[in-house]
Amino acid sequence: MNHSNTPAPRYARVLSIAGSDSGGGAGIQADLKTFSALGCYGMTAITAITAQNTQGVRAIHGVPPDILRAQIDAVVEDIGVDAVKIGMLHAPEVVQVVADAIRRHQLPNVVLDPVMVATSGDRLIAEETVGQLVRELFPLAALVTPNLDEGGWLLGRQITREDELDAAADELLALGARAVLLKGGHLRGERVVDLLALPGGEHHRLASARIATHNGHGTGCTLSSAIAAQLALGLDLVAAVQAARGYILGAIAAGAAVHTGRGHGPLNHGYAPVEQVIL
Repeated sequence: MNHSNTPAPRYARVLSIAGSDSGGGAGIQADLKTFSALGCYGMTAITAITAQNTQGVRAIHGVPPDILRAQIDAVVEDIGVDAVKIGMLHAPEVVQVVADAIRRHQLPNVVLDPVMVATSGDRLIAEETVGQLVRELFPLAALVTPNLDEGGWLLGRQITREDELDAAADELLALGARAVLLKGGHLRGERVVDLLALPGGEHHRLASARIATHNGHGTGCTLSSAIAAQLALGLDLVAAVQAARGYILGAIAAGAAVHTGRGHGPLNHGYAPVEQVIL
């Protein structure tokens, strides 16, 4: 028992509220691998169980909302949370449970990855859920991380060129997001450009050379998890995004030539593991 006034040592704690990927490349499996690789203690509240592999999603089974609520309450009330990553939320009632829990527990450093489509092209979210996601969760998230397809769906138009990123990111902020990382991986060209838009018109362009690989499954899950982990470790938002981006580029490069399954393979999450950080 710690009788002194100094707080007991603890790990940086990150909760993933997301779907399970049986293939291990995306979803909570990717999130846990990422948290561990970056020195954080990972926890999960599973929203749905998927039957999927590198080739696609075969089935989705939603976890009952009351069980999801119980998972979040259980870990928050006992272990505590320094950051939250939110992934696949497939139905409006699931969005509501998560929003209520964030408010009820005043959860900090929420990173929302609005997962709508798997790398394989499979749709993972019901149409009516999108509006609920924007209304309920955008204002509660420290950062929203859509890719171009997801950003396009949220805005009702396609985003196909690099010179459209600034305006699109500002429009996403206008929907109620506090900060937006619009991921440009789907743009054509030799470089990948992501745009971090903060309130008040502050924009940060993050560019890197495109890495040739067939293994992009779970990239979005991994990036949002890495950002949440860096926030849990105490970095500010811009630094957390930059550090997470560095980690994911390394993970893509380290796994680029590896064959896992017959479709879109995973990243190499454990290419440069960090010892678990004690705060």
